[in-house]
Amino acid sequence: MRRALLYSGLTLVGGASLAVLWSVSHSRVFAVPAATSYRNNWNPTAAAAYLDVREAWWQGWPNAQLDRGTFCVSCHTALPYALARPLLRKQLGQTELTPGERDLLNNIEKRVSDWPELKPYYTDSAHAIPSHATEAILNALILASYSRSRPSLGPITQRAFDNAWALQETAGENAGGWQWQDFHEAPWESTESAYQGAAMMAMAEGMRPDLDGSGPAAQEHVDHLRGYLRREYAVQPPINQLYVLWASSQMPGLLSEAQRSELIERIAKLQRPDGGWSLSSLDKQVAFKRGILSFFKRASGADVSDGCATGLTVLALEAAGTDSREPVLSRGLIWLEAHQRQAGSWWATSLNGFRNQYIGMGQFMSDAATGYAVIALEQARTQQTGVAEGDRNPGSVSRSAIPRISDRHLSTASKQTM
Repeated sequence: MRRALLYSGLTLVGGASLAVLWSVSHSRVFAVPAATSYRNNWNPTAAAAYLDVREAWWQGWPNAQLDRGTFCVSCHTALPYALARPLLRKQLGQTELTPGERDLLNNIEKRVSDWPELKPYYTDSAHAIPSHATEAILNALILASYSRSRPSLGPITQRAFDNAWALQETAGENAGGWQWQDFHEAPWESTESAYQGAAMMAMAEGMRPDLDGSGPAAQEHVDHLRGYLRREYAVQPPINQLYVLWASSQMPGLLSEAQRSELIERIAKLQRPDGGWSLSSLDKQVAFKRGILSFFKRASGADVSDGCATGLTVLALEAAGTDSREPVLSRGLIWLEAHQRQAGSWWATSLNGFRNQYIGMGQFMSDAATGYAVIALEQARTQQTGVAEGDRNPGSVSRSAIPRISDRHLSTASKQTM
């Protein structure tokens, strides 16, 4: 009996090992792109085309569909699209909303207007409230970003904030925050993602125009939110702290000057020799998954510089007021300028297992990478040209224009990495 059990165990282990080795051998095809697949200089038109195609795919994907003809507003595709695409429109001289933007805003307006009647993405008892809270914050952030240039969105934006504030936790250790989707899938659906969501809500609150209905009650919500972010900051992984650094440019009082300086210094130490950052260094996994996932990360290339980590880090540093001539920032911008793929995207891979990074779900991380890279690069451009505050990128801080990286700065930064 014992021998039979031993043989069965060895068979299972051997089979699992072969499956892993097979996956590794196939995953390398979809790992880090070859250097020849990158453009010499980043191209806004190509980035816009990639983002438009991906947003259209997401809106039509069967798994994204919700009731009454609506669709899910995703952290990985829809949100980066909503924050980045208006910047590309301005850069490319496009005055009208793209079809993807128009359909996304119509979708959000419908879901906000019919909020009590519409179902969340997940409807089971364990996930319904977190799913609703996640969506409520994303709706508020996207509408706040658009309402600055489209005053007609004011009433529906206010309603979106009301929906989000109604789901804010009022007691317990997470008071001031929100329940969030948690499927142990980093970076946006894990145990630590709720803190990111709260930082997104702070960003939304800071960027929205003054709206009717914002008064003492709303200020109480804001105070609780600020208290939660400050109270839980020290125990967060670097990726969450970067979201707060980004949000702090919109909502004062989230970080002390000492915390900002310490974070920037620590992030600089995580910068890779090529000037980029990797998601695996910014978002460490919980202990029981760390050993297994470290193997997958090495096999799929998730421990190298990627567009998602680098874009997020650069735009957060910019929002914090870092001078673009500082080596840590200039090297990050150089990396972004040099790593746009021919298809218009920036590369990133999943932290949660192997994905075919060229089709469907496998492109989710590259969707986010492209959105964040565009925001970071456009932020640098607007700082150079001194664009009016109302036209600045979401997350930009009010300050005098900072010169864009010149050839001289590129040369200096390059020498410092040699």
